[in-house]
Amino acid sequence: QKMPPSLPATINIREPRWDQSTFQGRAKHFFMVTDPRNLLLSGATLEEARRVVEDYRAGTVHPGLTEDQLWRAKYIYDSAFHPDTGEKMILVGRMSAQVPMNMTITGCMLTFYRTTPAVLFWQWVNQSFNAIVNYTNRSGDAPISPGQLGTAYVSATTGAVVTALGLKSLTKHLPAIIGRYVPFAAVAAANCINIPLMRQRELKLGIPVTDENGNRLGESTAAAQKAILQVVVSRIGMAAPAMAIPPVIMNMLEKRAFLKRYPYLNAPLQVGLVGLCLVFATPLCCALFPQKSSMPVSSLEPEVQDQIRKKDPWLETVYFNKGL
Repeated sequence: QKMPPSLPATINIREPRWDQSTFQGRAKHFFMVTDPRNLLLSGATLEEARRVVEDYRAGTVHPGLTEDQLWRAKYIYDSAFHPDTGEKMILVGRMSAQVPMNMTITGCMLTFYRTTPAVLFWQWVNQSFNAIVNYTNRSGDAPISPGQLGTAYVSATTGAVVTALGLKSLTKHLPAIIGRYVPFAAVAAANCINIPLMRQRELKLGIPVTDENGNRLGESTAAAQKAILQVVVSRIGMAAPAMAIPPVIMNMLEKRAFLKRYPYLNAPLQVGLVGLCLVFATPLCCALFPQKSSMPVSSLEPEVQDQIRKKDPWLETVYFNKGL
């Protein structure tokens, strides 16, 4: 039997498999990154993926390895190991845990929104989960200190709870459907607080900007502002379908005899609807902006522009990693 040809050692598995300059390519990439099935993989499977990837990067190609198997190993490796430190990430903090965790938490926030203790509890759970995700996916280039993590956590939780309780009191005399949207407003407010606080070091010191070939040109706070704004928009967009569509459906269902007869199905139905929305909203909203984002040199701070002009007077565009 003829052996398949050996795989060349020149495939760039440090970059995504699909063209990241198109929305379709970014969407395919993030459907792989956020695939919840990766949570079910055994420790042995994760270690095998790590071995394949690390050996390939070192120039060793395993006999019989196909290109599809290599990319599969790369995405398994990326789903479980931190890109900068190489450490195995906390299970609930991985991107593959986003859909099941957010599905449960968001479903409960939308179900138990009528009483103040329930609002307080579920907003606290949500922000605790966000803190774990932000810590797990922290950048190795700009590590988060325990103090920064604590400040962002307390501020985001306080912001979410104050928004939720404030809006809840305002909607007492409005139609019931309006009250169902209070959790979404609270989550949106918390994202606007949590992400900038979590990345405050970048806002103060800037993030690395590079040319098209990845050559570092300096650090820019203007690039950091754009990156953080894009992440805030993506996170709010991610939550929007899951927190906007199920309330309309549940409001209609609660008026029917079926849910009046089986009220205990309220929470499972809500969680299921949220999950259906999140399976698509999570990767599609992650793909709204390229991971390797760009901006004109003329939009950077004057001192950074001068720094770049000395290195390359004709350069018009710089690139930076926006984060997740």
